Amino acid sequence: MGADERERNVEVVRRYLRTFVTKDLAELAEVVAEDVQIYGSGAAVQGRHYVEGAVSSPGLTVLDQRIVELLAVDDRVVVSFAQTYRRDATGATTVQSACKMYRLAGGRIVQFWGERDTYGLLRGLGLLPDESIAF
Repeated sequence: MGADERERNVEVVRRYLRTFVTKDLAELAEVVAEDVQIYGSGAAVQGRHYVEGAVSSPGLTVLDQRIVELLAVDDRVVVSFAQTYRRDATGATTVQSACKMYRLAGGRIVQFWGERDTYGLLRGLGLLPDESIAF
């Protein structure tokens, strides 16, 4: 795999991440395969409709996105990033961090794996108590 293909893969992942800010489902369809395989948070699902649901997230707006680190090797792109969310009902904002790895083929994301700080997101938006959980 050459540098040109790695650069194309990086741009595809950047376009994909940007859809969380723009909510542009047409662009999402251009960069994510319809039968994309998704792994994370203890689940494995398949289909772009899962991603469309995440991008559309009713009641949440992504205000900002910052790519912290990005690494492209062969057909993989690994990204750590942070997104600032607003809970539309209350105006509360918080930052959620995530780390994802994408596999691309033919200029589209065909698989991805990753984790995000959902607990921190929910606490920051006032949907969970701001106290430690006792185990």
